[in-house]
Amino acid sequence: MAEAGLFAAYAAIGTMAVAPIYFGSFSSLDRLKSTHKKKRDHDEFTEFSDSEDEEDETEAVSTEDAYMFPVYGSIALLSMYLVFKYLNTDWVNYLLSAYFAVLGVAALAQVGVRIVKGTTGIKLPLYHVHLVHKHKTMLHLRFSNLHLAMLGVSMVLTGLYLFSKNWVISNLLGLAFSFSAITLIRLDSFKSGMIMLAGLFAYDIFWVFGTEVMVSVAKNFDAPIKVVFPKDVFPADGKLQFTMLGLGDIVVPGIFLALALRFDRHQYLAKLGYDKEKALPKALNGKHRGFGFPVPYFTSCMGAYVAGLATTISVMHVFKAAQPALLYLSPACILAIVGTAVMRGEIKQVFAYTEESKTEEEENKVKPIKAAPTHRYNLRNQPGAQATPASAGELADDEQEVASVAKVLEETVDPIANVSDSESKKPKAKRAAKKTKAKK
Repeated sequence: MAEAGLFAAYAAIGTMAVAPIYFGSFSSLDRLKSTHKKKRDHDEFTEFSDSEDEEDETEAVSTEDAYMFPVYGSIALLSMYLVFKYLNTDWVNYLLSAYFAVLGVAALAQVGVRIVKGTTGIKLPLYHVHLVHKHKTMLHLRFSNLHLAMLGVSMVLTGLYLFSKNWVISNLLGLAFSFSAITLIRLDSFKSGMIMLAGLFAYDIFWVFGTEVMVSVAKNFDAPIKVVFPKDVFPADGKLQFTMLGLGDIVVPGIFLALALRFDRHQYLAKLGYDKEKALPKALNGKHRGFGFPVPYFTSCMGAYVAGLATTISVMHVFKAAQPALLYLSPACILAIVGTAVMRGEIKQVFAYTEESKTEEEENKVKPIKAAPTHRYNLRNQPGAQATPASAGELADDEQEVASVAKVLEETVDPIANVSDSESKKPKAKRAAKKTKAKK
């Protein structure tokens, strides 16, 4: 009976590891861009919460970042070890719990919104909070009633976790963290991904087998940074014992698998002749996302991840000792991509593939406005230009144009004024004076 419960726990851990990787990878696929866009009355404010143009802000991991991953990880791990060793463990965990509670509320709410929208297809109007200063967007929040409802649910669940430390809610928070990280953190190339996996492979070996640091921090760190499942759901003595897997063993390979999936889609679109500056290929049937495509690299890498995880669990079960999962997962994922590329004759394409990532400033950057055609009046007043008297017809055209522009300026209301009410009256008075002068 005990063995059956233990194997059930292993199966549950494996399922909780694969689920966020699979769904997070597909969630990381961007909406395709094309010259075809839906007409909207307001480009800035989308009406519904399922707007196809709405994209999450992502964080790119470059080659330089990948080299530094083990260094930053080692500094953080050693710092936590020293903190737990020389400070009161309970107070440290209170602070960490508060920090992860804030993150957990946001992560659970976002995942809840995605699940409800994905299963029901519900469309709800969006509320907008738009903070602008001198025509520059400082803050733009978009949310619906569904976001507010999920925010309330996530706050209740997080509150229950803080008071009870319930392992089920802890798993929900951990899965939400993993899904969000895999969706939002993006490797810019397979080279960066392989450097990151190789570096963390060495990191795991050193800190697990070479020192007591990793094990000590894992025992003292009381936060939802792992997924757990009881070895026996109904123990005779009433005390639950858990088998566990760290979130790092899910997220790190997960963002590598998400890159493999995006590469699969890139290869498929390249065969269709997709160009973001042109209309979508007919084979996509007008779909900007949600269309099917072959996934050889994602499939092989997912299979390697499952095999590596099974090997980790098997070794742990046989030797009755904790194992660094990346010791098996890192080489498995790397070899799966390289092996698939060699078999398909696409090794050059794999290592040449890169993903462009735009920063928020670049995305919000205002495009330069093209200079308007020079008016004949301006030509006559250019320095060094030969003055020519205007004809009666030109004067009449100028008078009519000035009147039309003044009328438009008076009737147009800027939704986000850059000046106060008292200041806005002055330009209006000046326009009225110019209009009177023009008529004379």
